[in-house]
Amino acid sequence: MDNHQKRNLTFLTIGLIFMLSGIEYAVILPTIWRYLQILEAPPYFLGLGLSAFSLSALLTGPLFGIWSDRSKATKSIILFSNLFEIAGNFMYFIGYSKWLLLCSRLVAGVGAGAGSSIFGFLTQSTLPEERAGIFAAVMACRQAGLLVGPAFNLFLRLCDFKLGPFVVNKYTSPGIFMCLLWILLQFVVLAVYWDIPPTGPEGEFIALELKQEEEKEEEVPLMGSDEEAVRTYRAVDSDQSETSASSVTQTTPEDSNPFKNFSLEFRPNPTCLSVFKNPQTMVTPLTQRYFSFGELGNSLMYSLCGVEVIAGFFFVRWLSSKVADRVVLAVGLVICCTACIWCLIFLCKPRGLSAFIVGVFLQLLGLPFVAVSQVSLFSKVTAEKTQGFSQGVRRSVGGLATILGPLWAGGLTNHLYIMLGMMLALLVMITVSRTGAYAQTMTFESSL
Repeated sequence: MDNHQKRNLTFLTIGLIFMLSGIEYAVILPTIWRYLQILEAPPYFLGLGLSAFSLSALLTGPLFGIWSDRSKATKSIILFSNLFEIAGNFMYFIGYSKWLLLCSRLVAGVGAGAGSSIFGFLTQSTLPEERAGIFAAVMACRQAGLLVGPAFNLFLRLCDFKLGPFVVNKYTSPGIFMCLLWILLQFVVLAVYWDIPPTGPEGEFIALELKQEEEKEEEVPLMGSDEEAVRTYRAVDSDQSETSASSVTQTTPEDSNPFKNFSLEFRPNPTCLSVFKNPQTMVTPLTQRYFSFGELGNSLMYSLCGVEVIAGFFFVRWLSSKVADRVVLAVGLVICCTACIWCLIFLCKPRGLSAFIVGVFLQLLGLPFVAVSQVSLFSKVTAEKTQGFSQGVRRSVGGLATILGPLWAGGLTNHLYIMLGMMLALLVMITVSRTGAYAQTMTFESSL
């Protein structure tokens, strides 16, 4: 199996990892509140349970990133982090008390921290021009998991039996179901995941030298085995390391300081994530208050939203191959500002279901543009050798936004003018700051 096939299989495995994370969220979220009520937990435990997962992922992301930067072995990190997902979901399945349930989400969140290592790996194993498309596909996989996850609840809610001393019902079954899926994923990672060589500037030198070696060897009548070819590749890698390093140092001087320009793409991340999380929090109360939506209506609405977001990610994947990332980000910010203005006009005093649908549509339409472009740009203005840690910090700040955003929105569902006005002010501030940094970003992208 050549490196190109290994690369494709590895990327497919990464997509599967993110899909499982989406399925886990979609399977557990609908039943966790009733599960906590059965365990006699107070209402605030729902917020604690949902935030515990994000909190542990927030804290462990940079640590996993440092580990991957030093070891360059993402496969072992994924296998290790998945053990926490397995343990956390099994604890959720046991569920003897509200505290065990809370700890289960805290433990499972540690496994999600490996996402920083994965994004660092993707940055180092892709070329700048293809990176946004790869990121879009990976993010779409998670959205696909969120979309298909509720379908599993159709049969999980029918569970009603005992497994040894454990009770399997519609509340505990999501835990054992996800535990089994993460165990199966371990075998997939072992079989079809490889720590493929980097394809950055150094990777291009390696590939070029390897091609020259192969052209020379074609003149030899008897070729060696595949194992010999692998040894040749490794030898070229080590032989070219010094010359590659010197060449790269001349072309990318910013690598000497991995945090130079760190704030250039860091600013949109927490603000935009909190802006997208706020509508998620306020939509359900609004649909119940103004349109009398029940569980079925909200489920259908979220399913349609998932389809829209997935389609948006694939559109951004195509668009990113045609225009620069900074253009994609600018389009996304304009859409977000337009959505906020629309919501201020039509949602604070609802004027019908159609106006509400347009507002939600616009809010979600901007998500793929902003999410993909800011991650891609962030990977380009930070040093590749510290991508794991940099992506860990980015995801941690994003995780903090996903915790604070719902808390902020949850307290302002009866004061929509204040909430939407603040959202618009933040978006305008980010858009203006991006306009000021546009020329600098253009310089970075043109130098890659």
